[in-house]
Amino acid sequence: MTLPVCDRNFGVGTNQGANQKRAKHQLGDPLMLKRTFLAATTAAAALLPMNAAHADGHLSEITVAYFLEWPMPFMTAKNSGAYDEALGLTVNWVSFETGTAMSAAMASGDVQIAVSQGVPPFVVAASGGQDLQVLDVAVSYSENDNCVVNAELEIDKENASELSGKKVAVPLGTAAHYGFLRQMDHFGVDLASLEVVDMDPPSGAVALSQGDVDFACGYGGGLARMKESGNTLLTGAEKEDLGILVFDVTSAPTQFVDENPEVVAKFLAVTAEANAAWNADNSDEQLAVIASEAGMSVEDAKASISTMSFPGVDEQLSEKWLGGNASTFMKGVADVFVEAGSIPSALDSYEDAVNAEPLTEAAAM
Repeated sequence: MTLPVCDRNFGVGTNQGANQKRAKHQLGDPLMLKRTFLAATTAAAALLPMNAAHADGHLSEITVAYFLEWPMPFMTAKNSGAYDEALGLTVNWVSFETGTAMSAAMASGDVQIAVSQGVPPFVVAASGGQDLQVLDVAVSYSENDNCVVNAELEIDKENASELSGKKVAVPLGTAAHYGFLRQMDHFGVDLASLEVVDMDPPSGAVALSQGDVDFACGYGGGLARMKESGNTLLTGAEKEDLGILVFDVTSAPTQFVDENPEVVAKFLAVTAEANAAWNADNSDEQLAVIASEAGMSVEDAKASISTMSFPGVDEQLSEKWLGGNASTFMKGVADVFVEAGSIPSALDSYEDAVNAEPLTEAAAM
Protein backbone atom coordinates (compact mmCIF):
# COMPACT_ATOMS: atom_id res chain seq x y z
CA MET A 1 0.00 0.00 0.00
CA THR A 2 1.40 3.39 -0.97
CA LEU A 3 0.78 6.06 1.62
CA PRO A 4 0.48 9.74 0.71
CA VAL A 5 3.47 11.95 1.37
CA CYS A 6 3.95 15.63 0.77
CA ASP A 7 6.72 18.11 0.15
CA ARG A 8 6.97 21.69 1.30
CA ASN A 9 5.02 23.03 -1.66
CA PHE A 10 1.94 20.88 -1.66
CA GLY A 11 0.33 18.01 0.25
CA VAL A 12 -2.39 15.45 0.41
CA GLY A 13 -5.66 17.14 1.09
CA THR A 14 -4.93 20.53 -0.45
CA ASN A 15 -8.14 21.89 -1.82
CA GLN A 16 -6.94 22.18 -5.44
CA GLY A 17 -8.76 19.42 -7.32
CA ALA A 18 -9.45 17.64 -4.05
CA ASN A 19 -12.92 16.45 -4.99
CA GLN A 20 -11.49 14.73 -8.06
CA LYS A 21 -8.50 13.20 -6.30
CA ARG A 22 -10.04 11.82 -3.10
CA ALA A 23 -9.92 8.03 -2.98
CA LYS A 24 -13.03 6.32 -1.68
CA HIS A 25 -12.68 2.77 -0.36
CA GLN A 26 -15.81 0.64 -0.39
CA LEU A 27 -15.92 -1.52 2.73
CA GLY A 28 -18.67 -4.05 2.54
CA ASP A 29 -18.18 -5.91 5.82
CA PRO A 30 -16.52 -5.49 9.25
CA LEU A 31 -13.63 -7.81 8.33
CA MET A 32 -12.75 -5.71 5.30
CA LEU A 33 -13.12 -2.59 7.44
CA LYS A 34 -10.64 -4.00 9.93
CA ARG A 35 -8.17 -5.09 7.24
CA THR A 36 -8.17 -1.75 5.47
CA PHE A 37 -7.89 0.20 8.71
CA LEU A 38 -5.11 -2.03 10.01
CA ALA A 39 -3.19 -1.90 6.74
CA ALA A 40 -3.05 1.88 6.83
CA THR A 41 -2.00 1.87 10.48
CA THR A 42 0.73 -0.73 10.03
CA ALA A 43 2.13 0.92 6.93
CA ALA A 44 2.28 4.32 8.59
CA ALA A 45 4.07 2.91 11.62
CA ALA A 46 6.56 1.04 9.44
CA LEU A 47 7.68 4.09 7.46
CA LEU A 48 11.13 5.38 8.34
CA PRO A 49 11.88 9.10 8.85
CA MET A 50 13.53 9.60 5.46
CA ASN A 51 13.74 13.36 5.90
CA ALA A 52 14.65 13.46 9.56
CA ALA A 53 15.03 16.94 11.03
CA HIS A 54 18.33 18.17 12.41
CA ALA A 55 18.76 19.25 16.01
CA ASP A 56 18.29 22.81 17.29
CA GLY A 57 20.63 25.28 15.64
CA HIS A 58 20.76 23.38 12.34
CA LEU A 59 17.16 23.63 11.20
CA SER A 60 16.41 26.06 8.38
CA GLU A 61 12.76 25.07 7.94
CA ILE A 62 10.01 22.77 9.18
CA THR A 63 6.74 21.58 7.69
CA VAL A 64 3.52 21.79 9.69
CA ALA A 65 0.26 20.00 8.89
CA TYR A 66 -3.14 21.61 9.38
CA PHE A 67 -6.72 21.47 8.09
CA LEU A 68 -8.51 23.74 5.68
CA GLU A 69 -12.15 24.53 6.51
CA TRP A 70 -11.17 24.24 10.19
CA PRO A 71 -10.93 27.85 11.48
CA MET A 72 -8.60 28.30 14.44
CA PRO A 73 -6.78 31.25 16.09
CA PHE A 74 -3.31 29.96 15.19
CA MET A 75 -4.13 30.97 11.62
CA THR A 76 -3.69 34.64 12.52
CA ALA A 77 -0.10 33.87 13.53
CA LYS A 78 0.37 31.77 10.39
CA ASN A 79 -0.83 34.73 8.34
CA SER A 80 1.39 37.30 10.06
CA GLY A 81 4.54 35.20 9.94
CA ALA A 82 4.74 35.08 13.74
CA TYR A 83 5.84 31.44 13.74
CA ASP A 84 8.75 32.10 11.36
CA GLU A 85 9.84 35.10 13.42
CA ALA A 86 9.66 33.34 16.78
CA LEU A 87 11.33 30.14 15.59
CA GLY A 88 13.91 31.89 13.44
CA LEU A 89 13.26 29.56 10.52
CA THR A 90 10.83 29.04 7.65
CA VAL A 91 7.59 27.30 8.56
CA ASN A 92 5.97 25.57 5.58
CA TRP A 93 2.27 24.77 5.94
CA VAL A 94 0.54 21.88 4.20
CA SER A 95 -3.17 21.05 4.43
CA PHE A 96 -4.61 17.58 4.94
CA GLU A 97 -8.11 16.11 4.92
CA THR A 98 -7.67 13.61 7.77
CA GLY A 99 -5.55 13.02 10.85
CA THR A 100 -4.57 9.58 9.56
CA ALA A 101 -2.85 11.22 6.60
CA MET A 102 -1.05 13.50 9.05
CA SER A 103 0.26 10.44 10.90
CA ALA A 104 1.57 8.94 7.68
CA ALA A 105 3.33 12.19 6.75
CA MET A 106 4.96 12.41 10.18
CA ALA A 107 6.02 8.76 9.93
CA SER A 108 7.74 9.45 6.59
CA GLY A 109 9.52 12.52 7.98
CA ASP A 110 7.80 14.92 5.58
CA VAL A 111 5.93 16.69 8.39
CA GLN A 112 7.44 17.65 11.75
CA ILE A 113 4.38 19.03 13.59
CA ALA A 114 0.64 18.47 13.13
CA VAL A 115 -1.84 21.07 14.39
CA SER A 116 -5.29 19.89 15.40
CA GLN A 117 -4.82 16.18 14.81
CA GLY A 118 -7.80 14.30 16.18
CA VAL A 119 -7.24 12.12 19.23
CA PRO A 120 -8.51 8.92 17.53
CA PRO A 121 -6.06 9.03 14.59
CA PHE A 122 -3.29 9.84 17.06
CA VAL A 123 -4.30 6.84 19.17
CA VAL A 124 -4.45 4.57 16.13
CA ALA A 125 -0.92 5.56 15.11
CA ALA A 126 0.47 5.23 18.64
CA SER A 127 -1.25 1.86 19.11
CA GLY A 128 0.32 0.66 15.87
CA GLY A 129 3.81 1.51 17.10
CA GLN A 130 4.36 5.01 15.74
CA ASP A 131 6.33 7.08 18.25
CA LEU A 132 4.31 10.32 18.52
CA GLN A 133 3.65 12.74 21.35
CA VAL A 134 0.70 14.94 22.29
CA LEU A 135 2.05 18.45 22.94
CA ASP A 136 -1.06 20.53 23.62
CA VAL A 137 -4.85 20.61 23.41
CA ALA A 138 -5.48 22.38 20.12
CA VAL A 139 -9.26 22.67 20.36
CA SER A 140 -12.33 21.15 22.02
CA TYR A 141 -15.39 20.86 19.77
CA SER A 142 -18.19 18.52 20.79
CA GLU A 143 -20.65 20.41 18.57
CA ASN A 144 -18.39 20.35 15.52
CA ASP A 145 -18.06 16.61 15.03
CA ASN A 146 -21.13 14.49 14.43
CA CYS A 147 -23.15 12.11 12.27
CA VAL A 148 -25.95 13.36 10.00
CA VAL A 149 -28.85 11.25 8.71
CA ASN A 150 -30.56 11.92 5.37
CA ALA A 151 -33.69 13.95 6.11
CA GLU A 152 -35.83 11.75 3.86
CA LEU A 153 -35.33 8.80 6.21
CA GLU A 154 -36.98 10.69 9.08
CA ILE A 155 -34.67 9.01 11.60
CA ASP A 156 -33.71 10.73 14.84
CA LYS A 157 -32.56 9.64 18.30
CA GLU A 158 -36.01 8.21 19.08
CA ASN A 159 -35.90 5.66 16.23
CA ALA A 160 -32.15 5.47 15.55
CA SER A 161 -32.30 1.66 15.60
CA GLU A 162 -33.71 1.97 12.06
CA LEU A 163 -30.20 2.81 10.87
CA SER A 164 -29.52 -0.92 10.88
CA GLY A 165 -28.73 -2.10 7.36
CA LYS A 166 -27.99 1.41 6.10
CA LYS A 167 -24.97 2.78 4.23
CA VAL A 168 -22.73 5.29 6.02
CA ALA A 169 -19.74 7.44 5.06
CA VAL A 170 -17.09 7.64 7.81
CA PRO A 171 -13.50 9.00 7.73
CA LEU A 172 -11.82 5.97 9.29
CA GLY A 173 -9.41 6.47 12.17
CA THR A 174 -10.61 9.99 12.97
CA ALA A 175 -12.54 11.60 15.81
CA ALA A 176 -15.66 11.19 13.67
CA HIS A 177 -14.99 7.45 13.44
CA TYR A 178 -14.74 7.17 17.21
CA GLY A 179 -17.93 9.19 17.68
CA PHE A 180 -19.69 7.01 15.10
CA LEU A 181 -18.73 3.82 16.95
CA ARG A 182 -19.86 5.21 20.31
CA GLN A 183 -23.16 6.48 18.93
CA MET A 184 -23.97 3.20 17.18
CA ASP A 185 -23.24 1.38 20.42
CA HIS A 186 -25.48 3.79 22.32
CA PHE A 187 -28.36 3.27 19.89
CA GLY A 188 -27.86 -0.48 19.69
CA VAL A 189 -27.09 -0.53 15.97
CA ASP A 190 -25.12 -3.63 14.94
CA LEU A 191 -21.97 -2.52 13.10
CA ALA A 192 -22.03 -5.75 11.08
CA SER A 193 -25.34 -4.67 9.56
CA LEU A 194 -23.94 -1.42 8.17
CA GLU A 195 -22.25 -0.82 4.83
CA VAL A 196 -19.35 1.45 5.76
CA VAL A 197 -17.62 3.64 3.17
CA ASP A 198 -14.32 5.34 4.05
CA MET A 199 -14.76 8.99 3.00
CA ASP A 200 -13.29 12.27 4.17
CA PRO A 201 -15.96 14.75 5.40
CA PRO A 202 -16.21 16.87 2.22
CA SER A 203 -16.71 13.73 0.11
CA GLY A 204 -19.15 12.35 2.65
CA ALA A 205 -21.21 15.54 2.44
CA VAL A 206 -21.43 15.20 -1.34
CA ALA A 207 -22.40 11.53 -1.09
CA LEU A 208 -25.12 12.35 1.44
CA SER A 209 -26.54 15.15 -0.70
CA GLN A 210 -26.67 12.87 -3.74
CA GLY A 211 -28.31 10.03 -1.84
CA ASP A 212 -25.32 7.71 -2.27
CA VAL A 213 -25.22 7.10 1.49
CA ASP A 214 -27.97 7.12 4.13
CA PHE A 215 -25.92 8.95 6.74
CA ALA A 216 -22.46 10.43 7.07
CA CYS A 217 -20.09 11.42 9.86
CA GLY A 218 -17.59 14.25 9.83
CA TYR A 219 -16.42 17.60 11.12
CA GLY A 220 -15.71 21.17 10.07
CA GLY A 221 -16.93 22.44 6.72
CA GLY A 222 -17.85 18.92 5.66
CA LEU A 223 -20.19 18.56 8.62
CA ALA A 224 -21.75 21.95 7.92
CA ARG A 225 -22.63 20.82 4.40
CA MET A 226 -23.90 17.46 5.67
CA LYS A 227 -26.42 19.32 7.82
CA GLU A 228 -27.91 20.83 4.67
CA SER A 229 -29.06 17.31 3.76
CA GLY A 230 -30.21 15.95 7.10
CA ASN A 231 -30.20 16.01 10.87
CA THR A 232 -27.86 15.00 13.69
CA LEU A 233 -28.84 12.27 16.12
CA LEU A 234 -27.35 13.84 19.25
CA THR A 235 -26.30 17.33 20.30
CA GLY A 236 -22.79 18.04 21.51
CA ALA A 237 -24.02 18.23 25.11
CA GLU A 238 -25.81 14.90 24.77
CA LYS A 239 -22.62 13.30 23.44
CA GLU A 240 -20.60 14.70 26.34
CA ASP A 241 -23.15 13.24 28.76
CA LEU A 242 -22.35 9.86 27.21
CA GLY A 243 -18.62 10.49 27.68
CA ILE A 244 -18.00 11.17 23.99
CA LEU A 245 -15.42 13.95 24.24
CA VAL A 246 -14.13 15.54 21.07
CA PHE A 247 -10.82 17.38 21.03
CA ASP A 248 -7.74 17.71 18.85
CA VAL A 249 -4.10 17.97 19.78
CA THR A 250 -0.86 19.35 18.46
CA SER A 251 1.36 16.34 17.88
CA ALA A 252 4.87 15.58 16.69
CA PRO A 253 7.28 12.63 16.37
CA THR A 254 9.11 11.96 19.62
CA GLN A 255 12.49 12.12 17.89
CA PHE A 256 11.79 15.61 16.55
CA VAL A 257 10.64 16.84 19.98
CA ASP A 258 13.70 15.35 21.69
CA GLU A 259 16.12 16.88 19.18
CA ASN A 260 14.43 20.28 18.91
CA PRO A 261 12.91 21.16 22.30
CA GLU A 262 13.31 24.93 21.95
CA VAL A 263 11.71 24.98 18.50
CA VAL A 264 8.75 22.99 19.78
CA ALA A 265 8.30 25.15 22.89
CA LYS A 266 8.43 28.36 20.82
CA PHE A 267 5.90 26.96 18.36
CA LEU A 268 3.50 26.16 21.19
CA ALA A 269 4.06 29.60 22.71
CA VAL A 270 3.02 31.33 19.48
CA THR A 271 -0.08 29.14 19.29
CA ALA A 272 -0.97 29.89 22.90
CA GLU A 273 -0.58 33.63 22.30
CA ALA A 274 -2.90 33.47 19.29
CA ASN A 275 -5.47 31.49 21.30
CA ALA A 276 -5.31 34.00 24.16
CA ALA A 277 -5.81 36.90 21.75
CA TRP A 278 -8.86 35.24 20.24
CA ASN A 279 -10.36 34.30 23.60
CA ALA A 280 -9.96 37.88 24.80
CA ASP A 281 -11.32 39.61 21.71
CA ASN A 282 -13.09 37.52 19.04
CA SER A 283 -12.74 40.55 16.78
CA ASP A 284 -14.11 40.77 13.26
CA GLU A 285 -10.58 41.55 12.06
CA GLN A 286 -9.23 38.32 13.52
CA LEU A 287 -12.16 36.36 12.13
CA ALA A 288 -11.60 37.71 8.63
CA VAL A 289 -7.97 36.55 8.67
CA ILE A 290 -8.90 33.15 10.09
CA ALA A 291 -11.62 32.67 7.48
CA SER A 292 -9.24 33.53 4.66
CA GLU A 293 -6.54 31.15 5.92
CA ALA A 294 -9.13 28.38 6.39
CA GLY A 295 -10.47 28.83 2.87
CA MET A 296 -13.95 29.72 4.12
CA SER A 297 -16.41 32.57 3.95
CA VAL A 298 -16.49 34.75 7.05
CA GLU A 299 -20.03 33.59 7.73
CA ASP A 300 -19.14 29.89 7.57
CA ALA A 301 -15.96 30.38 9.62
CA LYS A 302 -17.93 32.25 12.29
CA ALA A 303 -20.49 29.42 12.49
CA SER A 304 -17.76 26.78 12.85
CA ILE A 305 -15.50 28.57 15.32
CA SER A 306 -18.48 29.43 17.52
CA THR A 307 -18.74 25.72 18.35
CA MET A 308 -15.07 25.49 19.36
CA SER A 309 -13.20 26.32 22.55
CA PHE A 310 -9.48 26.91 22.96
CA PRO A 311 -8.27 26.14 26.51
CA GLY A 312 -5.57 28.37 27.97
CA VAL A 313 -2.16 26.98 28.88
CA ASP A 314 -2.92 26.67 32.61
CA GLU A 315 -6.09 24.73 31.88
CA GLN A 316 -4.30 22.49 29.40
CA LEU A 317 -1.65 21.63 31.99
CA SER A 318 -4.30 20.78 34.60
CA GLU A 319 -5.58 17.33 35.49
CA LYS A 320 -8.53 17.89 33.13
CA TRP A 321 -6.25 17.68 30.12
CA LEU A 322 -2.51 16.97 29.89
CA GLY A 323 -2.18 16.51 33.64
CA GLY A 324 -3.90 13.13 33.50
CA ASN A 325 -7.28 12.94 31.79
CA ALA A 326 -5.94 13.13 28.23
CA SER A 327 -4.00 9.88 28.50
CA THR A 328 -6.90 8.20 30.30
CA PHE A 329 -9.28 9.28 27.54
CA MET A 330 -6.89 8.00 24.85
CA LYS A 331 -6.86 4.61 26.54
CA GLY A 332 -10.65 4.61 26.40
CA VAL A 333 -10.61 5.47 22.69
CA ALA A 334 -8.12 2.69 21.98
CA ASP A 335 -10.18 0.13 23.89
CA VAL A 336 -13.30 1.08 21.91
CA PHE A 337 -11.40 0.60 18.64
CA VAL A 338 -10.11 -2.78 19.81
CA GLU A 339 -13.61 -3.91 20.80
CA ALA A 340 -14.94 -2.78 17.40
CA GLY A 341 -12.20 -4.76 15.65
CA SER A 342 -10.64 -1.66 14.08
CA ILE A 343 -7.20 -2.17 15.63
CA PRO A 344 -5.72 -5.41 16.97
CA SER A 345 -4.57 -4.12 20.34
CA ALA A 346 -4.16 -1.09 22.58
CA LEU A 347 -1.21 0.07 24.65
CA ASP A 348 -1.38 -0.65 28.37
CA SER A 349 -1.16 3.10 28.97
CA TYR A 350 -0.87 6.26 26.88
CA GLU A 351 0.86 8.33 29.56
CA ASP A 352 4.17 8.22 27.68
CA ALA A 353 2.40 9.57 24.58
CA VAL A 354 1.60 12.84 26.38
CA ASN A 355 4.49 15.28 26.86
CA ALA A 356 3.55 18.43 28.78
CA GLU A 357 7.15 19.64 29.18
CA PRO A 358 7.29 21.74 25.97
CA LEU A 359 4.03 23.51 26.85
CA THR A 360 5.31 24.12 30.38
CA GLU A 361 8.42 25.71 28.88
CA ALA A 362 6.27 27.72 26.48
CA ALA A 363 4.30 29.14 29.40
CA ALA A 364 7.53 30.53 30.85
CA MET A 365 8.54 32.32 27.65
